[in-house]
Amino acid sequence: MDNAKLILNGQEYEFPTFAGSEGEVGIDFAALRSQTKAISYDPGYGNTGSCSSAITFINGEKGILRYRGYPIEQVAENASFVEVCYLLIYGDLPNREQLESFQHDLTYHTMIHEDMKKFFEGFPPSAHPMAILASMVISLSAYYPGANDPENIDLNIVRLLAKIKTLAAFAYKKSIGQPYVYPRNDLSYTADFMHMMFAVPAEPYQVPDVLERALNLLLILHADHEQNCSTSTVRMVGSSQADLFASIGAGICALWGPLHGGANQQVIQMLEMIQADGGDYQKYINMAKDKDSGFRLFGFGHRVYKNFDPRARILKQSADEVLGALGVKDPLLAIAKNLEEITLKDEYFVERKLYPNVDFYSGIIYRAMGIPTDMFTVLFALGRLPGWIAQWKEMRDDPKTRINRPRQIYTGATERSFVPLNKR
Repeated sequence: MDNAKLILNGQEYEFPTFAGSEGEVGIDFAALRSQTKAISYDPGYGNTGSCSSAITFINGEKGILRYRGYPIEQVAENASFVEVCYLLIYGDLPNREQLESFQHDLTYHTMIHEDMKKFFEGFPPSAHPMAILASMVISLSAYYPGANDPENIDLNIVRLLAKIKTLAAFAYKKSIGQPYVYPRNDLSYTADFMHMMFAVPAEPYQVPDVLERALNLLLILHADHEQNCSTSTVRMVGSSQADLFASIGAGICALWGPLHGGANQQVIQMLEMIQADGGDYQKYINMAKDKDSGFRLFGFGHRVYKNFDPRARILKQSADEVLGALGVKDPLLAIAKNLEEITLKDEYFVERKLYPNVDFYSGIIYRAMGIPTDMFTVLFALGRLPGWIAQWKEMRDDPKTRINRPRQIYTGATERSFVPLNKR
């Protein structure tokens, strides 16, 4: 490919270009500062490639999402979440023997050290489950020293994938004051999590098949999404050679924000606001069209997907199945379905491609499943974990990785003399 040319202060500079496997073009600015004494300025890194990666491909204009080359539609229809974990982390689909071995390891590493229950006891009842989850994941470093040793990496990947659902379920039980329910080795990954969430000691609980399928699908669709805020955080923290547990803990904190993993929680809060105002959803549709109203519909449109979110199309079918099978009568879900129907037909939203996105449908499904709003982002973290691990592992194994250190344009005061306190 031709080099890119930059003219600065009358001086011409050339920088190499390269293309990814899907034709994406990048300009290699690694030598920009050393050659020109200037830096690129790109707030939010919207036009900056921080790495090259072979894990996930997104084409937002065409609504394409692929894991390791496999279209998300095919993965969602045919795979289990455990298969997707293996695929993302190790690069290929497992054969039967590899999958059985991986499943076995994930099943028999679910228990956490009994001393960790004391950590849960130290949190106040009002503690958000995401605060608890991030703290508990980072604390795993204390129980597994030497986590960065190469011979321990695969074992710690299994430990984290297996134990995070136990930690997540315990965080929920702590928040509602119920006794913890221990993991069971006879259940699937998703069924075991739901059992720990909803079972009560001495009372039988059977995980409904429709909910197990729905959760498996939700986790798959959240498994990775390229260099988003939390994934980039995992890579940035990991670039300092922080271990797996510390890096993932940082990613959980990044995901917690309402502009990222908390978006589906905001969908439910928006629906609650509409209900409290009499349930007049048309009023809020009109407000969303009025740029001066200051109101926006959460769960519609997407920063990356300029056409449609392929995950939303898949989740819409699942939402219909879950609501139909459970026969849920919930005024919030009725408002959500009305909003969906209007926005899919209304010219204003269609022209602007403001379709219901993955956050809209995931919030509806979680609500129907009986998962409390504060746990929505925890479920997101559970699904995103294999992507974070894959990205951390790829970053760690890449010989070109160096500690992340973005630059800045300084806009503060120029040099001035310090005035002692007695002269001010």
